[in-house]
Amino acid sequence: MHAPDDPYLHQEVLVSPMYLACSNGTGDAGFAPVAHWPHHYLDEGPCQLVVTSPDQRIRIGWFGDDFELWRISAAAEAVAAPRWTATFNYVTPAEIVACLTTALAHDYADADADAYDGNGRFLATTSLHWADAVRPLTDAGWRREAAERGTVEVVAPDGQAGVLIDSRLSGRDDETVTLWAGPLGWGTRAEAVFTARTPSHLIAATAAVMADSAPVVRERHQIDRGMEHLVTLTPVGPTADPQVSRAPTPLDVRCTAVTQAVHRAARAPRTAADLRVMAARSRTASSAQSRPNSPAPAAAARPPASSPAPQHGR
Repeated sequence: MHAPDDPYLHQEVLVSPMYLACSNGTGDAGFAPVAHWPHHYLDEGPCQLVVTSPDQRIRIGWFGDDFELWRISAAAEAVAAPRWTATFNYVTPAEIVACLTTALAHDYADADADAYDGNGRFLATTSLHWADAVRPLTDAGWRREAAERGTVEVVAPDGQAGVLIDSRLSGRDDETVTLWAGPLGWGTRAEAVFTARTPSHLIAATAAVMADSAPVVRERHQIDRGMEHLVTLTPVGPTADPQVSRAPTPLDVRCTAVTQAVHRAARAPRTAADLRVMAARSRTASSAQSRPNSPAPAAAARPPASSPAPQHGR
């Protein structure tokens, strides 16, 4: 736990590697690529928000009070059982989720534009070669390590992230691919889990950002104390006593420019209206400032700001 009277508690920092940055308590980055899709706000049940493709074959659910914060699935028809499912726990940075939602938005747009292929790549057959799903990682120097028979594990150079592929499971809905980052623990291990029929290119798109060296912006209190020795934190703005004001230095100006660029890249709004809404958001709610070391800390997470356009379901 961070001391509540720490003057640097809300100081913005650039966190690297990104996969150890934890969640910032909101789903903005993950929902930004599909901000133009219908939103359905639910008053009851564990799922608080569902964003769907216009034909409702792709569903992106936000479970703000659960350990598994995101559940994303795709089906051949709106009322059919999911062909595949991906879940992300509350520790996973939303920037990782955004890579999957970006790929889904592109696949759906391509299918919608092609009158001869209404299914789209988001329902493509999974590759028989495990390497296709993790190629962005192996190309970046992640190496295969010894694993149990019937499984494949590829691990980052720092040993703090990896992907485990389990080919021993035979069911079509079995969870066969797990992207992970951070030490084992409720507040430190990020996990993204994909079922057997998830298209390989979607897993690869999600994994690709984990090989990216670009940092992400967090406030200091959002980094679990158990992770601080594993990450590089670069203060954004003044590094002296935050209660003493001073004129910005050239370094401050450069850091601010980097922060703004990272924010734009992470949130990637589709329209000017989206940008205005995101800029108007308040910082992480006070309820997200601390997470107990228990299975229930996801309650601090909150859904993204609603779009200014009329939304479905509310």
